[in-house]
Amino acid sequence: MRNIKLTWVALIAGLTLLWLQAEPILTASYPFFTLRAAILQYTGILGIGVMSVGMLLALRPVRVEPWLGGLDKAYRLHKWLGITGLVIAITHWAWVKVPKWAVGWGWLVKPKRGPRAEETVAIFRFFREQRDLAESIGEWAFYAAVVLIAIALIKRFPYQHFFKTHQLLAAVYLLLVFHAVVLMNFSYWSQPVGPVMALLMAGGSVAAVMSLRRKVGLRRRALGTIEALVHHPDNRVLKVSIKLQGHWPGHKAGQFAFVTFDPAEGAHPFTISSAWQGDGRMSFLIKGIGDYTGQLPDTLRVGQPATVEGPYGRFSFTGEKTRQVWVAGGIGITPFIARMQALALAPDGREVDLFYSTSAPDAAFINKVRQRAEDAGVKLHVLVSQRDGRLDARRIAAAVPGWKTADFWFCGPAAFGGALREAFTAQGLPAADFHQELFDMR
Repeated sequence: MRNIKLTWVALIAGLTLLWLQAEPILTASYPFFTLRAAILQYTGILGIGVMSVGMLLALRPVRVEPWLGGLDKAYRLHKWLGITGLVIAITHWAWVKVPKWAVGWGWLVKPKRGPRAEETVAIFRFFREQRDLAESIGEWAFYAAVVLIAIALIKRFPYQHFFKTHQLLAAVYLLLVFHAVVLMNFSYWSQPVGPVMALLMAGGSVAAVMSLRRKVGLRRRALGTIEALVHHPDNRVLKVSIKLQGHWPGHKAGQFAFVTFDPAEGAHPFTISSAWQGDGRMSFLIKGIGDYTGQLPDTLRVGQPATVEGPYGRFSFTGEKTRQVWVAGGIGITPFIARMQALALAPDGREVDLFYSTSAPDAAFINKVRQRAEDAGVKLHVLVSQRDGRLDARRIAAAVPGWKTADFWFCGPAAFGGALREAFTAQGLPAADFHQELFDMR
């Protein structure tokens, strides 16, 4: 999380400093409408800048995973940038509209504009001719962006429709790039802010075109077929085993992939629940928590094709400490099952305690988890919430007296993980020793 915050702050601060270098607003006295024009440039640069980085992150770039801590963290930053872009866009729109309304109401008097000097640079002369079109396109693109970003943030909106409407943001972004290029102050292009914005918008535009053409992650996709299905009805978990036919680079325990069973539905992210053994086989444990995943036991069939894209993620169980504490909430048990399978094949000598908290116990499923733990030499603590109460930091610390010397790995509900992180760090655990998967792509 720390690197996500640093990246967000660095982006906002960097764009601000570049704009200040080009616009001497701190050393000059601006009348209101001149100040308004400068602020419109600033909010425009910030808005299109954060949207551009957001578009680049939508490409699922694996090279940023080491810095951000995994694609799940990159998607969290993508979400923050989307919200930031929305707030800045609304601010930009308000600075356009409110002074115009104030003039119309007689609250402000707009100074008369003298004749403009003839533009000698051909490209800038063309931009000046397109100003009215760019302003109109920008306004309508703004309205579309507000609606589409709102849909993306409202989780009750069905994923299938979210998947389709979210792609439209790429088209809206391209319209906003045209708006920004035409209306950016011509003098900025000869300042450092100009080339930086050109690079950001060029990169974002490439990403937008790839998204519209559904080319994101194309090189990391492998075709396969469903080999086996096992349904655990008591905890609404479906195990899907897939035999890949295409190339797969292999994966580590704790990583996830985007799986497409139905092209009309789109790809969904699922944690891989099996260790890689080089035979082209992998499995996923899918919890029926929504309309789509809840219907999978009835809609999937053995022999059905599937597309797997990945692997992604940095939930890797690495570290120098010889003791680890794993905490799984509900379907968050999945990466730990994969890790236990890997440890059964190649033990690493660490002492591991696994706390598995569930509100929907399935006897057969829990027995399989117990067997995996026994094979891997992991000490398993199963807590059924209705019977044993809520799992908290106090109970974990009582069961593992040496917890201060351990690395913590958590996968489950975000609020649950946040509460454990806060409790343990308050008692002296370094924040860097608590690893949490932010498995939330919206």
